[in-house]
Amino acid sequence: MKLPVIIAVLLGVLFPAVVAAAPAAREFSSPILLYHRFGPTVADSMTIKTSVFEEQLKYLRDNGYRVIPLRQVVDFYLRKGPAPPPKSVVIVEDDAHKSVYTDMLPLVKKYNVPVTVFVYPSAISNAKYAMTWDQLRELKKTGLFDFQSHTYWHPNFRKERKALKPAEFDRLVESQLRKSREKIEKELGVKVEMLAWPFGIYSDDLLRRAGSLGYRATFTIEPRHATRTDSVMALPRYLVSNGDRGAAFAQLLAGRGSGRNVAYLKR
Repeated sequence: MKLPVIIAVLLGVLFPAVVAAAPAAREFSSPILLYHRFGPTVADSMTIKTSVFEEQLKYLRDNGYRVIPLRQVVDFYLRKGPAPPPKSVVIVEDDAHKSVYTDMLPLVKKYNVPVTVFVYPSAISNAKYAMTWDQLRELKKTGLFDFQSHTYWHPNFRKERKALKPAEFDRLVESQLRKSREKIEKELGVKVEMLAWPFGIYSDDLLRRAGSLGYRATFTIEPRHATRTDSVMALPRYLVSNGDRGAAFAQLLAGRGSGRNVAYLKR
């Protein structure tokens, strides 16, 4: 009997629990839930009723799910940490909408769940629909919020590529990714190394550019779980809607949410 086989047999006899757990430890499948805005009524397809969001948080709590920080997932892909435990879920928000402060924050504190907010700085303390830098600082003080890049002014890179010359487009991309990171780090004192692509639009050259500018992970919009076979530079996220409640939410968490987000992805 060869030495590696002997060692494997001995490990199985001496440490059966460790050997049995090894395959499970190598597996990873987790939904990243993307939200945009909240309110008492459904103003548009991007709005979720605050009451529905609380229903979802209750469901996660009551059914044994664990909401973990997005950084924990990224560290796993970068081999800086172990695979997140089974039934792990990630919550993120794009755009830093003002309803994050008025509606989402109280529930995040109530249920003690971590959230990553992807910010495009041109809107902050400027657009009526967005939060202010002071509000973002208040969120940071809770210890439950992280802040990452959503580019500088949320361009549609598909449309910009068609409208601009190649050199102009390259300059736009670099400016959007660099200025966003620099502004967020300056205002909030966080390390920005993750990027959510506006409208979920990305391409191989955009992924390479993001990597060259120091981003360790980027995120798309695709209706499926993140698994160990995904690239850390193109991790999928579910676009959560107000209809994701009860059985529909359970199906999403179980990985049966295909066919979603189609209209959004055609932008």
